[in-house]
Amino acid sequence: MSVRMAPRLPLILLLMIHGDAGWGVSYSHSHICALKNSSVIMSCNYTYPTGHQIKKVFWTKNPVKGVEPPDLSEDPEYSQRLQYLGDKQQNCTIRLSHVTQKDEHKYCFRFTSDKPGGTWLGHPGVTLTVADLQVESPERVTEGHNVSLTCKSSCTLTDRATFIWYRNSQPLTERRDTNNQLLLQSVRREDAGRYSCALHEHTYISPAVYLNVTYAPKSVSVSISPSEIVEGYSMTLNCSSDSNPPAEISWFKGGTFVGSGRIYSISNISSDHSEEYKCKSRNKHGEKYSDAVTLNIMYPPRNVSVSITGSAEIVEGGSVTLICSSDSNPPALNFSWFKENQSSAVGSGQSFSALQSGRFYCEAHNQHGSQRSDAVTVTVHPGAGKNVIVITAASGGGLFIIIFIIIMCFIK
Repeated sequence: MSVRMAPRLPLILLLMIHGDAGWGVSYSHSHICALKNSSVIMSCNYTYPTGHQIKKVFWTKNPVKGVEPPDLSEDPEYSQRLQYLGDKQQNCTIRLSHVTQKDEHKYCFRFTSDKPGGTWLGHPGVTLTVADLQVESPERVTEGHNVSLTCKSSCTLTDRATFIWYRNSQPLTERRDTNNQLLLQSVRREDAGRYSCALHEHTYISPAVYLNVTYAPKSVSVSISPSEIVEGYSMTLNCSSDSNPPAEISWFKGGTFVGSGRIYSISNISSDHSEEYKCKSRNKHGEKYSDAVTLNIMYPPRNVSVSITGSAEIVEGGSVTLICSSDSNPPALNFSWFKENQSSAVGSGQSFSALQSGRFYCEAHNQHGSQRSDAVTVTVHPGAGKNVIVITAASGGGLFIIIFIIIMCFIK
């Protein structure tokens, strides 16, 4: 067995109440300490005078003087767990299985013979104590340190007792320790959990004790919500870290402290917030910074303007190229061109060729909005023409026709 019994006592011969010699019961142990849910053997022998034949043998508990003791084999709480291993001659040993604290009583053997007055109750009996196993462990241990867990019981366990250790109800290894200690060297965070112990060949498992492994912050990171940040709206930064005990969180914009707490919120966000952010996670074991994140803030086109390639004054038949530029995120891809006092667009694309005089402006678009530029003036002058002028004159009695071809430029 895995339980050490009390020292063996000398044979106790108990005299019959009437004083006749030869009657008695001797118990191997007057006190037995058993583990919860284990089986207990109560060994005993009995004697009686020659000439008597034993008719009935049974065990009882907590006998009261003057009251007929009950037979435990007829008690529903014992009938399925009590097994008589003795006989009707001299051996009165029993086995009691699956003991619990409710079984902590004084047990006595009683027998009767075939002759009048031939009854005997063996005092003082066997006192049964039921104990459980307990795990002793420090409440917490720092990662990298060593820790020892001890499996203890109020019962005295034999040196041959072998132990099985469990973490979170799973056996740690197939190896069974030859002592009642479990040594965890260079503890890791994965070693945290609920530890319990048991004795080999016993079904009872001790109550679990939680081992808390503390460590400095690790795996510090920042997440952004929502994933797409639009100017004028609100957003939050969330700092997560693996640490025990929980860490204190600080926030930094660039290198400047801007707040504390696991969540950092920004309302009515603008492009001025487009800078690197990072968090610092700190507990009593150390600190660690996250990688920096840069806010990518989306906004509609602004500062839309039109530039002119070359001169805004051209000769009829030529053209001037207008280019639309804007500041936006994401960059504007759609552009529309308008001539003042006209409701419909006269062109599209980032560049536009003006062929006539007028005031023109562009409109830049992205998925977050649009904006118009100021108008620019384009002036187209008339183009060059050719005129032939015929002049007639007289000289020397002859008619000379002098033809002058004059090329003139004029304004239409």
